[in-house]
Amino acid sequence: MSFKNISFILHKPQLSENIGACARAIKNFSFSKLSLINPKPLFPNDKILATSVGAKDIINNAKVFNNIEDSLDKIDILISTSARFRNKNIKHILIKDLHKIDFSKKIGFLFGSEASGLSNNEVSYSDYTLQIPTNKNFRSLNLSHSLIIIAQAVSSLISKNNIKFDKSKKIKNASKKDIKNMLSLCIKNLEKRNFFYPYEKKSIMLENLRSIFYKLNLSEKETRILSSVFAGLIKKKVD
Repeated sequence: MSFKNISFILHKPQLSENIGACARAIKNFSFSKLSLINPKPLFPNDKILATSVGAKDIINNAKVFNNIEDSLDKIDILISTSARFRNKNIKHILIKDLHKIDFSKKIGFLFGSEASGLSNNEVSYSDYTLQIPTNKNFRSLNLSHSLIIIAQAVSSLISKNNIKFDKSKKIKNASKKDIKNMLSLCIKNLEKRNFFYPYEKKSIMLENLRSIFYKLNLSEKETRILSSVFAGLIKKKVD
C-alpha cells in the first residue's frame, strides 16, 4: 500500500478556487497525484495557485487530459464519486467499504464537474461508484469537500496498513490501458459488421459495453485472449 498509488481525477472542473482547494486537500493527506480532464479555466492560473496555498507543487506536477480514457492509462481501479445511486450493473460502495479495495493497486478517484457531476457515460469507465453519506434531502457536496473527505478516509486506511492480499505472482492484472486497447479493437470490428444499429442507440450501446469490460478484474493474458477473439470477428471464413 502506497500513497503514490492514488490519483485524484477532476472531470471538467469549472472553478479555479475548487481546483486549488483540491490540490491543497491532496497535499494535506500526503498524496501527490492530480489529473484534470478538460478544465474550464486556464490551467494553471494565478487564482488556482493562490488557493492551493502550499500545494503549488501538486499544481505544477498535475496532468491535463482531453478525455477520460487517456487519463486511465496508469490506473488499475477507477472509483467514481456520485451523490446518486446509479441504476446500472456496477458495484456501489460507501466510505465505510473502502477497506475492501486493494490499495496495493493503482487507484483513481474520479470527481465530476461542480454543475452536473458525472454522467452515466462517464461512470461507465468505472469499477465502482462511491457515495459519501449525507443528508438525503441535500446530497450535493462542494467538489473540494468531497475530495478532502475521501482523501482523509483513504489516508487513514493506508496508514493503518492492515489490509493483506495474497495472489499468484504469475498473474498480472490488466491495466486500464490494456482494457482500452482491447475494447477499441472490439468496437472497431463491431462497426465493420454494422453491429451498432440503429445508429441513434449507438452511444448507449457503447456505454453499456464499456461498463461491462471496465469493471471486470481481467488479467493481461485475458485481455490478449479477448483481443484475439475480437480480431477474429472480421476474418473470412475458410472452407
